[in-house]
Amino acid sequence: MNWIDVIGWLGSVMVIIAYGLNMYGKITADTTLYYVLNILGSAFLIVNTFYHNAVPSAVVNIIWVLIAIIAIGKKFFGAKNQKKSNESRLGQR
Repeated sequence: MNWIDVIGWLGSVMVIIAYGLNMYGKITADTTLYYVLNILGSAFLIVNTFYHNAVPSAVVNIIWVLIAIIAIGKKFFGAKNQKKSNESRLGQR
């Protein structure tokens, strides 16, 4: 087994762990751990699928990573903007 296959297996395990933990209620889909497992796992799968010229699988994983990055960005930056918005509304009263 070469290092590309190891990366592919690690990515698969990470995505499955994220999904399993979420399905069994151990973590929710809005936790940082869920996002990190999906982003890293899919990134590893992208490397593996491009190496093996599995372009359709690579595209799915690229989209998966983009969705997770947008979601984690909204979680961190959206929460800060929401807090600022709430604070400014409270100050107006």
